[in-house]
Amino acid sequence: MDPSPNEAIEAKLLLQAVHDVRAPVQLLRHERTGAVTALPASSASLTDGDPRSSAGWLPPLYPEWLGDRAFQQAHGLRFPYVTGAMANGIATPQLVAAIGRAGMLGFFGAGGLSYERVEAGLVEIDRLVAGSGASWGANLIHSPAEPELEERVADLFIRRGVLRVEASAFMDLTPAVVRYAASGLHVDAAGHIARRHLVVAKVSRTEVARRFMLPPPEGMLRALVEARRLSESEAGLAARLPLATDITVEADSGGHTDNRPLAALLPLVIALRDEIEAARGVRGLIRVGAAGGLGTPAAVAGAFALGAAYVLTGSVNQAAVESGLSEEGRRMLASADVADVAMAAAADMFELGVKLQVLRRGTLFSVRANKLYEVWRDHDSLEALPPALRAELEQKVLGRTLDAVWQETTAFWQRRDPGQLERAAGDGKQRMALCFRWYLGMSSRWAIDGDSARRADYQIWCGPAMGAFNAWVKGSFLEPAGQREAVQIARNLLEGAAVVTRAHQLRTFGVAVPPEAFHYPPRRLS
Repeated sequence: MDPSPNEAIEAKLLLQAVHDVRAPVQLLRHERTGAVTALPASSASLTDGDPRSSAGWLPPLYPEWLGDRAFQQAHGLRFPYVTGAMANGIATPQLVAAIGRAGMLGFFGAGGLSYERVEAGLVEIDRLVAGSGASWGANLIHSPAEPELEERVADLFIRRGVLRVEASAFMDLTPAVVRYAASGLHVDAAGHIARRHLVVAKVSRTEVARRFMLPPPEGMLRALVEARRLSESEAGLAARLPLATDITVEADSGGHTDNRPLAALLPLVIALRDEIEAARGVRGLIRVGAAGGLGTPAAVAGAFALGAAYVLTGSVNQAAVESGLSEEGRRMLASADVADVAMAAAADMFELGVKLQVLRRGTLFSVRANKLYEVWRDHDSLEALPPALRAELEQKVLGRTLDAVWQETTAFWQRRDPGQLERAAGDGKQRMALCFRWYLGMSSRWAIDGDSARRADYQIWCGPAMGAFNAWVKGSFLEPAGQREAVQIARNLLEGAAVVTRAHQLRTFGVAVPPEAFHYPPRRLS
């Protein structure tokens, strides 16, 4: 049966009430049936004899209000939204600056870059955001194979006044991240401990989260004081504060990931935060955000509903026009489905067997990277490889001879960290690892440069959120890869999350909310 004209009008007004989140909503209850409906407050005037009565109202809802206002205040933001530090400069200065100028927080992808390129990126960000008041940060990635570089980058961040870092891939604390967090601690005029540097730690395990939620170990602080890397005052104040101000819970994401579901992991970390703060007799020092799988408004709304103080996106920003990924790589991401991902050996933690999540569709990288790890695991040196296996690797994976790879590897490490070559000189297995890491490193560079001859080897970090995002934007202005601006992606995800949140609110109040109320099509937002 077709709805009556009045019913059709009310259904239209209900959808308007859901999607116009910045306007108040009036809830009306039918006195005879008890049914509850919702209308824009401006359209809900009651007249004598109206069978409905007021059942309450909802105030305006803004995307700015979805998270923890303390997070925005601490970082000087308008929105509770962060773009993650996609390594090798894929999170470019241009992307970071655009996000910062829009009132959000972007992290520069310093991980994997040389010291000189990191410094050049910081200079460029300073130039792009000058005078705008934009907040931004850079990535301090745990580098077990290059501890000296990790130390130098932390020193650079302190020297150049980088006020916040995204600490990622840490399995334990290192002197570099502890020194960055503690450097500049002081007591302000009001008698409160004031931080100069803010650490946003990205974690996927509760045991790692705990380390960042507690003060740094006393022994590490003492060693930094003895090495004159911290003052006695800084170390003393650091012993009274959690190392991180913010913990980003990383669920099933692109790049380094444990593939854990957000709905299981985020509440655990929030509960751990509450437990630690209660035990220490302090509250409100640590905020917990969410990352991983956030490619649609519903996913973002779900993260906030779970208690996230903020959301952090990654994979979807790799496909943005400001990303450092090549045009071809961005087109490949724009055609990905949810299942078009795989786990592959990681370059930075190759010998530890650590894997990361990458795009599978259109590239053979995951298969080839895992093959290299299996060969390294099962053999003691390049010389121990059977001739047939060596030929297979050279012809079907590396694309050149192992001797040529070693020459390039030697030249690279002589410039970046000669100590790597010294360690490999008497260790055949380590020499093999460096050769295989050449492929893992170059595959990312080929994807960034758009090397068409090595398209089948592109290493593109990607999680299931990319496929969900592609399905959501299909048919909209965000479908073409060349139209995906990082700020438009962010604003639409947040706007849509607000719409989904309001639809859910109304449903919990007894309103019969139609399915289309939960659908927010992307639109250009100013």
